[in-house]
Amino acid sequence: MTGLFITLEGGDGSGKSTQARLLTEWLEGQGRNVLRTREPGGTDVGVEIREIVLHHRGDIAPRAEALLYAADRAHHIATKVRPALAAGDIVIQDRYLDSSVAYQGAGRVLGRDEVRDLSLWAAEGLLPDVTILLDLDETVARGRLDADNKRFDRLEAEKNEFHARVRAAFLDLAAAEPDRFLVVDATAAVDTIADAIRARVARLL
Repeated sequence: MTGLFITLEGGDGSGKSTQARLLTEWLEGQGRNVLRTREPGGTDVGVEIREIVLHHRGDIAPRAEALLYAADRAHHIATKVRPALAAGDIVIQDRYLDSSVAYQGAGRVLGRDEVRDLSLWAAEGLLPDVTILLDLDETVARGRLDADNKRFDRLEAEKNEFHARVRAAFLDLAAAEPDRFLVVDATAAVDTIADAIRARVARLL
């Protein structure tokens, strides 16, 4: 028995955590075993890497940043995600390799293909069964983040031009793999978004 690998992607402030929680509750309500996790930071090692890549006070060279994310991914997939999938569980993950392609490949202008290849090598080729992209204009996203009144991490603090490149890259990825992606308007009501995600996931169960 093999499990189901679901990832949620999108810019900061798009509502990924909320939708991951609602999807988890819905699946658990059906008696499914669900592992809800995230990148970076889904393991003890990942928590330490997350602190470096998101909250380090000094500069981090863009290639070093990409490699840190890849290191987190390699450990996370090998020690947490693959065992859960092998046990037949459903994995719901906040961010995966598409975030690296968008943020480091496009945002940091390191090259989308190069970053994707690095991520696939780190994860030994594992791709999600479905990826939910919560699409949100970067200006709207910034307004949501400002309203939260919390400390910005290194990526959240980047200028709008950076986040515009990230959003465009996400949409390009979704257009290139329409069978894997579900693109949802993140300005819709929370329940409307949740219903669309459940309908897509139900087809895979």
